[in-house]
Amino acid sequence: MADSGGEVPDFRPTHVVPGEGLAAWETADVSRPTTPLDAFLPVQLLARRGEWGEILCANGWSAWVDGRLLVPVPLPPPTTGGPAPARTEDPRPLLARSADAVGRYRRAVEEHAAGRLDAEGFRNSVRGLRAGIVLDGESAWLYDRTADRWLYAEGPRAATFAVAGGPGERPATTAPVPEPSEADTVGVQLDVLPEPGEAHEPTRIVQIPEAPRATEGGER
Repeated sequence: MADSGGEVPDFRPTHVVPGEGLAAWETADVSRPTTPLDAFLPVQLLARRGEWGEILCANGWSAWVDGRLLVPVPLPPPTTGGPAPARTEDPRPLLARSADAVGRYRRAVEEHAAGRLDAEGFRNSVRGLRAGIVLDGESAWLYDRTADRWLYAEGPRAATFAVAGGPGERPATTAPVPEPSEADTVGVQLDVLPEPGEAHEPTRIVQIPEAPRATEGGER
């Protein structure tokens, strides 16, 4: 984190802080929090490090934040005749990946129901699949497993709506998945998504611990 050194000459914000404000850290480390940023504060994004973003304020103060939550500032069209910069993301690649994951899961369910896959084969065929999509007319909420976030989309425009984990955290599916036993139980809790603009809690992934196994002699 850099101390405030007065106004930054020719400060040009690239983003603003979202309406609910934004937590900040001295470095890209959640163990070193600093002063939170006010809502709608203009900032300049200096660098990216995974989900982390290093920002600079107009008064010279800098910090690290969850870069996924920064709201881009609309830029004027370029004067060189090139295409205008994208202000939002194209949801089509994520829609394609989600459709592929759902299709693979559906085929595995059909194979299991027809008796061509046993329980173990079914688990192996869907291992690592993760997708999330909610459609409501022209509105869509899409889960992006690569950045562990939800996007809100309307037609060809999508923007980050909520994040499932703090900056620097990776989705659980990126780590090797151990072979499950019959006593293993995994629970997934998905919050009901509110209408855009309403207060909400982020999606939570809950791991239910394995039930204790009885040892010889009846002890636990």
